[in-house]
Amino acid sequence: MSRRYDTKTNAFSSDGRLMQVENALEGINQAGSSIGILTDEGITFACERDVSSSLLELSKHSEKIFCLDRHVHCVVSGLAADANLLIEVSRVHSQRFRYSYRENIPIQELVRHVCDIKQRYTQVGGQRPFGAAFLFGGWDKTFKFQLYSSDPSGNFAGWKAIAIGKNHVAANSFLKENYQEGMTMTQGLDLAVKALCKTIDTTNPSPDKLEIMYMTKNEAGELVAKTLNEKEVLELLQRNNFQVKQKE
Repeated sequence: MSRRYDTKTNAFSSDGRLMQVENALEGINQAGSSIGILTDEGITFACERDVSSSLLELSKHSEKIFCLDRHVHCVVSGLAADANLLIEVSRVHSQRFRYSYRENIPIQELVRHVCDIKQRYTQVGGQRPFGAAFLFGGWDKTFKFQLYSSDPSGNFAGWKAIAIGKNHVAANSFLKENYQEGMTMTQGLDLAVKALCKTIDTTNPSPDKLEIMYMTKNEAGELVAKTLNEKEVLELLQRNNFQVKQKE
């Protein structure tokens, strides 16, 4: 039987599957893990930092967590080059919305715009799906704090807690068992680091290989986002009784 449909993005297989989309999803499942948790006080993101060599000069900014606008951030799993294009599209769309309506773009509107572009690349011949999955987190005046995931097919969904990337099944199972309604930001950070360590199969994680940030509102009601430094990640790991691996 001919297998030519395997190489075409917009051709269904004989059993009704889009093989290139499934291949893109499988590629993301081999990428570094990312965790998102929605709490009453905000959103927590945790992800595994890919360090291929000790000789590599570390970037001075995050390579997995990105600010799309002052009220929304995202986390990427998969091909960074593919994600960079969609991140740039998201930023431009958000600024155009502000220019037109003089207010922040609703989170769901921004997510839908990105996913429409992703879906278009699964239908047009001569193109391949984007090899990147996203977690979007932000706040708007209608639905307050929100957390969404999206995959290469263009699907998106809202979550209370979600894991994507390597060993996401184990992490999602852990989140399902341990997530509670009404969690504080501190509880969300603790749960995020525990779930992330589930995906990397270690009881002695290294702080320099974990990246953790959160979004919340301060006492003045202003939205703030903070990325934990290495010392703060170390304290978070020790608080949750992890045996911390010494930096190589």
